[in-house]
Amino acid sequence: MEEFAALLDALVYTTSRNRKLALIAAYLRSAPDPDRGWALAGLTDGLDFPAVKSSTVRNLMMERVDPVLWALSRDFVGDTAETASLLWPEPEDAAPQAPLTLAEVVERLSALTRATAPKKLPLLFDRMDAKGRYALIKLATGGMRVGVSARLAKTAFALAFGVAVEEVEEYWHALTPPYTELFAWGADGGPAPDLPGVPRFRPFMLAHPLEDGEVDLKDYAAEWKWDGIRVQLVRAGGETRVYSRSGDDISASFPEMLTVLPMDAVLDGELLVRGSTQGGEAGGAASFNALQQRLGRKTVSGKMLKEAPAFVRLYDVLLLDGTDWREHPWKSRRATLEALMGRLPASHFDLSALVEAQDFSALAAIRDTARDEAIEGLMLKHRDSPYVAGRKVALWYKWKRDPLLIDCVVMYAQRGSGKRSSFHSDFTFGCWDGDPDAGAELLPVGKAYTGFTDAELKQLDKFVRQNTLNRFGPVREVKRELVFEVAFDSVHTSKRHKSGLAMRFPRIHRIRWDKPAHEADRIEALRALIKD
Repeated sequence: MEEFAALLDALVYTTSRNRKLALIAAYLRSAPDPDRGWALAGLTDGLDFPAVKSSTVRNLMMERVDPVLWALSRDFVGDTAETASLLWPEPEDAAPQAPLTLAEVVERLSALTRATAPKKLPLLFDRMDAKGRYALIKLATGGMRVGVSARLAKTAFALAFGVAVEEVEEYWHALTPPYTELFAWGADGGPAPDLPGVPRFRPFMLAHPLEDGEVDLKDYAAEWKWDGIRVQLVRAGGETRVYSRSGDDISASFPEMLTVLPMDAVLDGELLVRGSTQGGEAGGAASFNALQQRLGRKTVSGKMLKEAPAFVRLYDVLLLDGTDWREHPWKSRRATLEALMGRLPASHFDLSALVEAQDFSALAAIRDTARDEAIEGLMLKHRDSPYVAGRKVALWYKWKRDPLLIDCVVMYAQRGSGKRSSFHSDFTFGCWDGDPDAGAELLPVGKAYTGFTDAELKQLDKFVRQNTLNRFGPVREVKRELVFEVAFDSVHTSKRHKSGLAMRFPRIHRIRWDKPAHEADRIEALRALIKD
């Protein structure tokens, strides 16, 4: 556990991707089994200890330190684990005990219940120093936030043992912590994990943004970039699974897709839901807002299955009936996919149509007029491209439509996490519900935490601190004086927001220090952008 705590401490104090890779790789090479497997799972949110929540830690702290001191310290530090690890009272006259291994900590956390956690968790805290307690709390609550994504962890594994990251991804998602088979293969030179009949994830092929210049449509095929979630539908051993772009198993959220693939295959496509009214959305696809209601659900009601049935708009075929098509050119895979459609139920599958244009200029005109809620832009795919993991130059391009822009007024601010924990970096903003000069109310329409530089972040934090009206826990209400020009992809009706609207992918495009708040846009301007 001490080695894992030292790793986390080092990761917190570096923002360099290469340094993080080196730190994790060094740890994986030196740590024993199964500690390194549990560490890998902890870094990538692969562990779950239901008995320990952030509230558990807060309650323990307020029993041991003054609640006001705790609240002020937590607000200043901005992180529960760091605050608790430093404020925890050191035990008096404690007998020396052998340090716990990470595997022992995981075993003890797994054995906790909601009833036993308040009694047994303090015993673990007492056996550790501040760094150990910090690592323990992060591990137990699942809130690492040390700048390590699953992709970075897989890359570090590949770097540590000299294997291809694409192979790591192929095995990773079919195995469970502490990944004994993965380390036996990668670290010890053993055979690749034997996974016959297991519906496993394959890394997605991704696209580069098309920024400058144009492509020759004789070499590239164009198709719509649909605004759903990219998924991989995998059937093997009589079982079907649905995987997200990051390799997460989201099958439980879309049970209707688990019985409709009649052959062993790995298919790439966009998961969408159908509109509730006949012919309401282009191609039968509803907006992302409709799909969002189903994301992350462990169970789906019959009513939801009926009102927002899922289907997959297919892009590509990776494996089919025992044949691996990934090395074949796109034009051959496309022909195979077209031939496959007759074997699939039309109720749950359709084919992403190609967009025909005489030349690139004509294609640009088509893209510029596409404002359907279910369309993000265009994809351009080289006709001879194999299906390769990751982003490879000049094979696939994504050409997203230009974002929509609207001026909003900042209403609330909240401190960020990690290296931003000392700054107010998460902003809620709104539009006027009528004429502000006549006393109209400002209604929240979105939230964003990206789109500004580090220098601008410092200016924004200073504005928040100098213009705070009220505090609601970690959230500050600020004077209605600052305007953001907000970029977003689309806007939808929403019953969850007071304004009745929800933005898709809002981000701060520009800080309008020069613009008076009363000149910001009104709700009706945003509502007019909703597509029927």
